[in-house]
Amino acid sequence: MASSVAVMEEEQDYVLKPEKTPKLDTSDWPLLMKNYDQLHVRTGHFTPLPFGCSPLKRAIKEYLRYGVINLDKPANPSSHEVVAWIKRILRVERTGHSGTLDPKVTGCLIVCIDRATRLVKSQQSAGKEYVAVARFHSDVDEAAVRRGVEVLTGALFQRPPLISAVKRQLRVRTIYDAKLIEYDPTRRLAVFWVSCEAGTYIRTLCVHLGYVLGVGANMQELRRVRSGAFSEAGPALVSLHDVLDAQWMLDNARDEAYLRRVVQPLEALLVGHKRLVVKDSAVNAVCYGAKLMIPGLLRFADGIEVGEEVVIITTKGEAIALAYAEMATAVMASCDHGVVARVKRVVMERDTYPRKWGLGPMAAKKKGMIKAGTLDKYGRPNESTPADWRTAVPLLGADAVASTAAAAAVVASTAAEAAAATATAAAAAGAPAGEAPANGAPAADAAATATPMSKEEKKRLKKDKSARKAAKAAAAAGAAGAAGAADEDAAKAERKRLKSAQKAAKGGDSAEKSEKKKKKKSKDAMVE
Repeated sequence: MASSVAVMEEEQDYVLKPEKTPKLDTSDWPLLMKNYDQLHVRTGHFTPLPFGCSPLKRAIKEYLRYGVINLDKPANPSSHEVVAWIKRILRVERTGHSGTLDPKVTGCLIVCIDRATRLVKSQQSAGKEYVAVARFHSDVDEAAVRRGVEVLTGALFQRPPLISAVKRQLRVRTIYDAKLIEYDPTRRLAVFWVSCEAGTYIRTLCVHLGYVLGVGANMQELRRVRSGAFSEAGPALVSLHDVLDAQWMLDNARDEAYLRRVVQPLEALLVGHKRLVVKDSAVNAVCYGAKLMIPGLLRFADGIEVGEEVVIITTKGEAIALAYAEMATAVMASCDHGVVARVKRVVMERDTYPRKWGLGPMAAKKKGMIKAGTLDKYGRPNESTPADWRTAVPLLGADAVASTAAAAAVVASTAAEAAAATATAAAAAGAPAGEAPANGAPAADAAATATPMSKEEKKRLKKDKSARKAAKAAAAAGAAGAAGAADEDAAKAERKRLKSAQKAAKGGDSAEKSEKKKKKKSKDAMVE
């Protein structure tokens, strides 16, 4: 038996050898997890937390709260009416849409529900595509129409039409591409496709097409075929009847499948953004508005530039926030510290994941220093902060500016107090204020060697200064009031004197008048 085992050991090597990991195909993964294996890996070490879930596996209430609808808007009702109807049908708190369509216009209208309404602004500014029908006022050649449509591309001046809900102000809008689909010379109708910037008026574009061809034209019909990330070509375009039927199936048959087909997760709007994957422990900090730092980054997309808008996601594919990149891809791959991105708009609700900040050794030390008073209440250095902490933990951004300003203010106030103390001592000793103190050290050295004041001492000095200012202002106001009162008494006496003089003069006049009356009466008596 032993010999057979020895023979087997000689023939075969029973050692575990590393095997090559089979390549993972993520091309068919949904939403933001698609092509996950093609993202650059910064680190693979993190602790998964049993919170959150894949966007497609959310509970139906959460699914609706984070949902969007690619609606085929019918003609005649306005966009606001349609959105209000959906809000009432689905019984949700908030709804919003990605760009107004005129009542007669049909096509893609992205309706965002509850938390997804935070993406409305970004979708409103996304590009749009339309198919329009224009009627010409006179006969025109098809080749000329084709040339005219192609000429009206690039940046164009536009003024909103007379029938519009906005101020009729001249503006510039960009037409990215336009082409003629069909032209009917008998009815003088042209069907053309336009890819344009948000806020473009196709009605005005049809009028300009008539100007270019010299025959005049107006828009007959319009349909939006793409809005941002959604288009009518996809299977997700639904009607109002679909929304109503899906909600009825949920209420009466407890069937969620129809509603899950009608409503899509908000992550479907963000598939065109470049991605930053973060650790589960960093998710809630980003939800509270913190900047994404290098230690919290797991994977990142290729080709990210500084200032570019990116989406921050979890390892399960949930969108956390839209953010502006603060580092390029090359810097993320080579750097071990710094800010990766700053948040633009948070999508995920706070405390979906637990709080995991402030649990490390440095955070514990920082809390102790705040408690001891060697850091201020915001964790920034003050006059009592040890030098080793200042060098070990450099401040960034606004914190650095605030800390520098505070330190400069403390140094200036300390120097001023030391100079004042030196001047007082010199005056008491009978020496001029500008001379050096008795120990021979200059005033600047005395100021530099002065012991730094505590926070409470500074507060007390500030309060005393404010009290002195208030007392001085009150004294000045009292003196002014007393002077004003004296002036007022003098004015009163003068008015009284003038009044009595007027009365005396009036009395003299009345005596003269009475004398004249008496003389007149005596004359009249003599005549009689």
